[in-house]
Amino acid sequence: MIRNLVAAVGIAAAVTTPVLAQVDENLPEYEPVSGVSGSVVSIGSDTLNNLMTLWAEEFSEIYPSVTIEIQGAGSSTAPPALTEGTSNFGPMSREMKSSEVQAFEERYGYPPTKVGVAIDALAVYVNKDNPVQCMTIPEVDAIFSTGRRCGHPEDITRWGQIGLEGAWESRDFALYSRNAVSGTYGYFKDNALCGGDYKAGINEQPGSASVVQGVTESINGIGYSGIGYITSGVKAVPLARENGSDCVEINAESAATGEYPLARLLIVYVNKHPNEKLSPLVKEFFRMVLSKTGQEIVAKDGYVPLPEPVAARMREQLGL
Repeated sequence: MIRNLVAAVGIAAAVTTPVLAQVDENLPEYEPVSGVSGSVVSIGSDTLNNLMTLWAEEFSEIYPSVTIEIQGAGSSTAPPALTEGTSNFGPMSREMKSSEVQAFEERYGYPPTKVGVAIDALAVYVNKDNPVQCMTIPEVDAIFSTGRRCGHPEDITRWGQIGLEGAWESRDFALYSRNAVSGTYGYFKDNALCGGDYKAGINEQPGSASVVQGVTESINGIGYSGIGYITSGVKAVPLARENGSDCVEINAESAATGEYPLARLLIVYVNKHPNEKLSPLVKEFFRMVLSKTGQEIVAKDGYVPLPEPVAARMREQLGL
């Protein structure tokens, strides 16, 4: 049984993603075991909310006596919940900050265990009718930030400044962003804004799906969220790292190789004592996630599955 405490708006619908990737045939098949029951709680990333829900549904079909409660308000909610012991899983779309790791270590005497579970590509979305073909990271920075730390020479406030003509030339931007509790907000700030501050008046949204919805409803809209949230109302703009660089389309290959500028590892943190085994329930959940079964769900949800060598390293550090 699954109890998902996130509003329905947090679940992407009508997904038409270009990222659907092949699952590594060398990943092991998941073989169920007997005696798995109990309850677990997942608190953390909105980006990972879909995946955690789909994994939980699959796991509950295999083990009907298991209850999984999922909350997906944002990555910043994961570290305190894991530290306080109110959650078993801490999904995050960014790595824990040093202060978050320190708080955990002060309580338990060892750091939390970081488990990579999928590869995501953070898309810059525009309305489906927007003709823009490519943007550079410095241009994205100049659109969203005040400081232009990525090096663009001027603030960008109109679509004409990135080459659009005709009726688009004088149109301004309707900016959509995640809110500060989100790991996606922090990742975009660090990697697309070079650590700079967001512009005042940006439309902060509580979930990834609502960012996409805002861009869908605004002809001038531009926003960002994981590629798993793409719908037919928006398009993901190919990105170049800098002026003069090649524009890279967002797809499975470019995300897995890191060629796409905003590719990232999606993480689930867990409290694992270095000298103790995981509980049977938590162990089997990770075994499923890091198997062919779990990574097929990753691909179906629009993210990039882990190659077997990476998944094998994750299984090894968990003692699976």
